[in-house]
Amino acid sequence: MAVRMGFVIITSRCIDCDACMVACRAENDVPIGHTRNWVKSSGVLGQFPKVREIFQPGNCMHCDHPPCVSVCPTGASQKRPDGIVIVENSKCIGCKYCITACPYDARFANPETGKADKCTLCLQRLEQGLQPACVQTCLGKSRQAGDLNDPNSIVSKLIAKYPTRQLLKHVGTGPNIYYIDDVVPEIPEGK
Repeated sequence: MAVRMGFVIITSRCIDCDACMVACRAENDVPIGHTRNWVKSSGVLGQFPKVREIFQPGNCMHCDHPPCVSVCPTGASQKRPDGIVIVENSKCIGCKYCITACPYDARFANPETGKADKCTLCLQRLEQGLQPACVQTCLGKSRQAGDLNDPNSIVSKLIAKYPTRQLLKHVGTGPNIYYIDDVVPEIPEGK
């Protein structure tokens, strides 16, 4: 079975420390004022003394059917065989069609290169057998990445054991980030 990379994000484990964003910026030389990943806040929920806040980390969804790829006039936006969606800089003309097409707002125009920029799941790290920078640095182990088609991967074990949701699933993009809410699962052993 082919490799299909993706993420599981456990929202109850996120403490909004922003270590994932800092690590990504440092690893991928992301320009100041831009980000390849993020943490969104629900704001304060409930009434005193029973209040809470939910944090939702995110990044490119590495979709099964990425609209950013289909609108790219040069073929710079591509979906690799392992499911990772990338931008080939040498082909990008900076038209921003892919940025507009992404329903997750996961791309930006890099002011230094004039090209589209986005999460690559830290391909340079994966090729060395390392986890993406955001996963490695996550203090709460909220972010997990791996092969969604491998039943022994951490992500597959989590998806099999806990209820998940996907963002904007109804638009047909086939997002490959699965969110686990309202539980604090143990992180299983796996690759």
